[in-house]
Amino acid sequence: MSALETLAAVNIQGNLGAIGYGLAAIGPGVGVGIIFGNGTQALARQPEAAGLIRANQILGFVLCEALALIGLVMPFVYPVPK
Repeated sequence: MSALETLAAVNIQGNLGAIGYGLAAIGPGVGVGIIFGNGTQALARQPEAAGLIRANQILGFVLCEALALIGLVMPFVYPVPK
């Protein structure tokens, strides 16, 4: 039996939405890393603008996390038909 036949014979169980959410969580994770990395650089270059930079960092973080939460909810809203 070849590997392809073995894969075809395997019965996959579970929700594909979980895999989709795992892939969807990569984007916000990268976005949060970029936000805080660039925010740290900006604070190091212009410490007098700390309040404005921190406010923009928090706003960007909230928007990125909203995308992650939407990705978490979508598999429940649109379940995979059985």
